[in-house]
Amino acid sequence: MKNSRFWFGFFVGPILIAFLMVVIIPAVLGIYYSFTDWNGIENNAPWVGLKNYIEIFSKDPDFLKAFLFTTKFALVSVVTINLMGFGLALFVTRGMKMSNVLRSIFFMPNLIGGLILGFIWQFIFTKAFDAVGNKLGIEFLQGWLSTTETGFWGLVILMSWQLAGYMMVIYIAALQSIPESLKEAAEIDGASGLQKLFHITVPLVAPAFTVGLFLTLSNSFKLFDQNLSLTNGGPYNSTQMLALNIYKSAFVFNKMGLAQAKAVIFLFTVAVITLTQLSYSKSREVEM
Repeated sequence: MKNSRFWFGFFVGPILIAFLMVVIIPAVLGIYYSFTDWNGIENNAPWVGLKNYIEIFSKDPDFLKAFLFTTKFALVSVVTINLMGFGLALFVTRGMKMSNVLRSIFFMPNLIGGLILGFIWQFIFTKAFDAVGNKLGIEFLQGWLSTTETGFWGLVILMSWQLAGYMMVIYIAALQSIPESLKEAAEIDGASGLQKLFHITVPLVAPAFTVGLFLTLSNSFKLFDQNLSLTNGGPYNSTQMLALNIYKSAFVFNKMGLAQAKAVIFLFTVAVITLTQLSYSKSREVEM
């Protein structure tokens, strides 16, 4: 018994210590600093109580604007990323000879860093789209990222292109776990392709949808690198997301206490939304 406790502590102890040092202690300190007026430079941080939280909701319209923009972006991205990922998974599991090559190609964008992706797509939107638009006389392709609407869809396209391949891998694993006997029985009963998809495939892939929705929802809310490099919040902070808003409050305006208060609100908001989605998706799995 003592020997098993020793080995448990030996293997689990370092992980718990690292989790404590990297996650728990910084989180507690962050909550403390959200009640101070620390500027990130001075050693002492004056205690101001709820002043930062009151200022966020009464004197900082950019935060509310960023919150609404991030929510809208997250809702749209969750749908597009998971539909694309599931569609790609269905496509590459059809038994084609090049399915393995296609899986690698579709997954590759996920290996590129967020900042690099943002600059790549910035070039595509501002140079390639504009050149094609001028050549063909299509006004819709000209001036991308210069308006709130095109900036929003630019971020959605970038995020969907990057994460669709990652979601594809999750859905491939779920699709390959479906027993072939169920599909064969459905075919014998005369079920069409759409009937097999909606009555067999989708219900059995429901646990993968739960994971996919959770990951894409949390990643969409926390998006930072791509937002910074693609639009930098422009024009006039209209495409600024929550993470970028917090970053600018901290490192551009040196309002560390205010930025930390925003981060605390951000943390609890994302936690509530993702846990609610996870609970709802789990209940839907049982119904299916």
